[in-house]
Amino acid sequence: MPRHIVCLTFDFDAMTGFIARGLTTPTPISRGEFGLVGVRRILDLLHKYAIKGSIFIPGVVIEMYPAACEAIVAAGHEIGHHGYTHIPPANLSRDQEAEGLARGNETIKRLSGQYARGYRSPSWDLSPYTVELLLQHHFLYDSSMMGDDYTPYYARQGDTIVADGPCIWGPTTSLLELPISWTLDDYPHFEFLRTPTTILPGLMNAHDVLQNWIDDFVYMQRVTDWGILTYTMHPYVIGRGHRMMMLERLILRLLEGGAVFMSMEEAAREFLGRAA
Repeated sequence: MPRHIVCLTFDFDAMTGFIARGLTTPTPISRGEFGLVGVRRILDLLHKYAIKGSIFIPGVVIEMYPAACEAIVAAGHEIGHHGYTHIPPANLSRDQEAEGLARGNETIKRLSGQYARGYRSPSWDLSPYTVELLLQHHFLYDSSMMGDDYTPYYARQGDTIVADGPCIWGPTTSLLELPISWTLDDYPHFEFLRTPTTILPGLMNAHDVLQNWIDDFVYMQRVTDWGILTYTMHPYVIGRGHRMMMLERLILRLLEGGAVFMSMEEAAREFLGRAA
């Protein structure tokens, strides 16, 4: 019987993404603070439709906003690891990455009573050491790579990538990859960001983005009997009024189409059960 799973996931970064880019003046900090408003709206919407989501939170955000994070746990949502700060692992030394991974996990355990089962890299940029470190910490899955769209796969480690020859693939590991895509992330569609070196225009029409997001689910139904589709959102982005209306329309359309909503851990375990 066909079964098509949808994971609604949210990266509760608050202002840590701006800080990681060196944007520490009052206005970018206030943009991150809007995430608190967005979290409340998201929790209300998910409760309305009895959906359990996966919320990836940097450890420092848990320490800054314990009440908001406790509300997420109380509502029964999965807490995923999103670094201790929002600095991408690719910009850290191995020791720095290992320290942040452990520190973030201890913060999550104090919040939820257990270590995170899933990891999502800040800015989706892994280091050469990330998979090894995730395995050492007994993570079940990662959600940072884009090698498929509807089918989980096992992450490799130790690839050799050179500019003047073929890639040499490293061995496959036991770390399950639940793939994502920038096309299914709200940030590049909606956020305007200006730095000394780049401009991200964002501010797209929510109706157009909604149609793209629906069509990816429809296509999954056409080409697979079983699959997982992961949407990635940020409370300070999706939490704006017209985008919350878009998210509710998405939920209604997916429910109408027969989507099964799950947390990412639940989806990962179903995949592993099928594989076994």
